[in-house]
Amino acid sequence: MSDRRFRITTALQRHVANPLTRLLPFQTLLETTGRVSGRPRRTPLGGKRVGDSFWLVSEFGTRSQYVRNIQADPRVRVRIGGRWHHGTAHLLPDDDPVARLRTLPKGNSAAVKMLGTQLLTIRVDLTD
Repeated sequence: MSDRRFRITTALQRHVANPLTRLLPFQTLLETTGRVSGRPRRTPLGGKRVGDSFWLVSEFGTRSQYVRNIQADPRVRVRIGGRWHHGTAHLLPDDDPVARLRTLPKGNSAAVKMLGTQLLTIRVDLTD
């Protein structure tokens, strides 16, 4: 079931939800560099800024394309509240993603918990 859930969820995100939500001016976006193309890849997501860090939880862990891009090049940009910030992303497999989701926005966290099969915490250390 988890493989089927992954395929269905990622197809809906890629072809329906992400193209629409990327257009919203205050939607939080994570911009990575494509590991094959070298082109910017923007992914709408939920998370929370805490001081000079931005926290999020990937619902499919290392199966997510943006996580694979981070593994290849951790330099990212995050659009928070309509403003872009540069940063360095860190995958935190030892962090408890379920506990982390309790500290993040409730709507997105509920969707990540419901749909996710391989939760992975990510911290972005913001540099500006």
